[in-house]
Amino acid sequence: MASLTADQLDDLQSFLKDWLRHAGRTQSDLRRALRASSIRMPVLLEELARTHSRDGLSGLAQRLCEIESLWHGEDQGLVDNAHSPQALEDSLGQLDLLLREIRLDSGDA
Repeated sequence: MASLTADQLDDLQSFLKDWLRHAGRTQSDLRRALRASSIRMPVLLEELARTHSRDGLSGLAQRLCEIESLWHGEDQGLVDNAHSPQALEDSLGQLDLLLREIRLDSGDA
C-alpha cells in the first residue's frame, strides 16, 4: 500500500484534533487506544500511517471506528454532559458514514 502524502497527514491531523475535541477526549486517550509510545501528535500520526500502509484507507477508518467503539464502551453508564449518549451516537454515526464512503470509493462495498 502507498504511504500517506504530506497533505493527507495534515488532513488526518486536523481530523484527529476535531474528533478528539468533539468526543471530549485527549491525545493521551488516543495514545492509550493506539498503544503508541507517546502522546505527541507526530507519534500518533506515525502509528496511524503504519495502519494505512498495512491496511489501506478502509483499514485506517476501521481502526478509528474501533477506537470510537472502545471509548463508547468505556463511557457506558457515565452520567456526564461531555459524554452524553446522544453526542457519542452522533460521533459514531459520523465515523460509520466515513467508513461507508471510503469503502464505496475504494470499491470494497
